[in-house]
Amino acid sequence: MTDAQKATEPTHRRRDCGVRCVPLGLSGKLLLLTVLFVMLAEVLIYVPLAAQFRLSWLNDRLAAANTAALVMNTAPSGTVPESTARELLESIHARAVAMKTDTQRFLLAAAEMPDEVHHDIDMRQMTKMRAVIDAFHTLLYADDHLMRVVGPAPSGGTFLEILVEERPLQQAMLRFSATVLLLSLVISGITATLVYIALHYLFVRPMRRITANMMAFQTEPENPARVIMPSARRDEIGQAEHVLQAMQQDLSDLLHQKSRLAALGLAVSKINHDLRNLLASAQLFSEGLSSLPDPRVQRFAPKLMRSLERAIDLCQSTLSYGRVREQPPDRRMTALERLVEDVRESLGIQDEPRIGWIVDIERGMNVDADPEQLLRVLLNLTRNAQQALETRAPNDPMRDQIRIAGHREGAVAIIEVSDTGPGFPDKAREHLFMAFQGSSRTGGTGLGLAIASELVQAHGGTLALIDGMIGTTFRITIPDRAVQLDAHRDARQRA
Repeated sequence: MTDAQKATEPTHRRRDCGVRCVPLGLSGKLLLLTVLFVMLAEVLIYVPLAAQFRLSWLNDRLAAANTAALVMNTAPSGTVPESTARELLESIHARAVAMKTDTQRFLLAAAEMPDEVHHDIDMRQMTKMRAVIDAFHTLLYADDHLMRVVGPAPSGGTFLEILVEERPLQQAMLRFSATVLLLSLVISGITATLVYIALHYLFVRPMRRITANMMAFQTEPENPARVIMPSARRDEIGQAEHVLQAMQQDLSDLLHQKSRLAALGLAVSKINHDLRNLLASAQLFSEGLSSLPDPRVQRFAPKLMRSLERAIDLCQSTLSYGRVREQPPDRRMTALERLVEDVRESLGIQDEPRIGWIVDIERGMNVDADPEQLLRVLLNLTRNAQQALETRAPNDPMRDQIRIAGHREGAVAIIEVSDTGPGFPDKAREHLFMAFQGSSRTGGTGLGLAIASELVQAHGGTLALIDGMIGTTFRITIPDRAVQLDAHRDARQRA
């Protein structure tokens, strides 16, 4: 056998054992542990029982010897026939019986006097620990030994002592131990069966159901039928089932949404290719319109060309959202008022609109931002506001208004876009800036707020919904770049 074969042999053995060997399941482990624990409890109970059995056996012999002593004391002249004495000793299984009084110690009866006494046991001074130790010593090491057992004497005596053999005591204790063992096995079997059945129905079977559901869900996570149905239990198992159901439902919805996003990304990539070609053709036509002498054409042609250029640039970067991140912003100081005017023209809100347009921006306010990306942010927010207000048609410009306000707080530009519309429902607020989940309008995709939030975050700012306002108010905060602050500081120092 080569070294490689020797190295792989244990692995093959483990694999074969893993295939052929049946692992001990949770039910089997519970059954085994229950039997072991019950047997351990029986052992703890058996120890004092064995000691008590030994003491009871010895006390019974002392009680019988006490009765024999009374009989012998009542005999005429204090003498007892030898045959009667032998019968009394055999009845108490003793070799000899002696009693001590205040003045003397005398032998009441004796069969064959032994040469040696191996153990002295004083029942008047027996402690619990001593009783346990002596019981196991008798049970394990008893031989043809004699024990001298001392106990209380009848009236008129100081103490009574008997000589008994240890072998009968050992045999009696062995029979008692066998009985206790048999009862322990029966009790353990019954208890283990009851505990096994209870634990199986309370814990093992529900855990198997949860495990089987998790394995089935793993194979088809997008299948709603694989989501677990919680039982009516209200304990920890029931709570685990409800939590597992919520997790599986969220994961299934997320995977389903990812699949839709993947399909949408493929469709957008195809549409983007053709739309970019169409917009390029429209751009060529608009360049031809710019040569016409009509004043109105001369007025709107540049705006049309700028809009088409923005649309073409947007088409070229459409898939950047699918790549999780937009292009880094090309930041520069941008006049906010001019940008807001471009937003108004893009929305088609004229001088006498159906929707009121209010601008409250600090004079000469500039924002350190990418003008195209900031335009997209404001356009998404104002278009959402316009669509929300149009749901209350016919519109009244005194009631239905869009307001854009801006001011600076030190090195931070703050822009607020608000409307007097119905506002966002609570359900939409939970996933406001998540793609395909933040829309509250029928037919809306929910992409506008997600794109706006991503663009603002790329500038190091925040986009937040302000609570407690009439209608809807979004606040944009964009801090100036640190390098820009350093440049201003260096300029001041040089000055």
